Amino acid sequence: MGKDSKPKEPKGKGKQAGGGSDESASKGKGKAGKGDGLGTCTYVKARHILCEKQGKINEAYKKLEDGWLSNGDKVPPAEFAKIAQEYSECPSGKKGGDLGWFPRGKMAGPFQEVAFSSAVGATSAPFKSTHGYHIILCEGRKN
Repeated sequence: MGKDSKPKEPKGKGKQAGGGSDESASKGKGKAGKGDGLGTCTYVKARHILCEKQGKINEAYKKLEDGWLSNGDKVPPAEFAKIAQEYSECPSGKKGGDLGWFPRGKMAGPFQEVAFSSAVGATSAPFKSTHGYHIILCEGRKN
């Protein structure tokens, strides 16, 4: 499903998506989007947690915060997968929330906007879509 032949991003740096004052290209639009690649890629590889109730997604996010995000660390995909298995109400939850690679235009509205504007390794803050409440971990980007 996913050819992950691109080099990995350096560890230890990067900002969490949805955390307030992120890079100027956080929405993937405008003049600043070209240099950092945000908003310009064709495919994203992501994991997510989906919950119907806001309280449940907030519990999952608190676990991510307590373990990594409050220290400014990136959430390891394997740890995100464990929390997705515990909390996610999406069928992908059984696979650790793994959505694999998906093209621009496949996901609806806010989900696509967050997924395609997140840096590799970034975990989004909880957000609402027509399907419920989500948290996304961006694992890769390619054209």
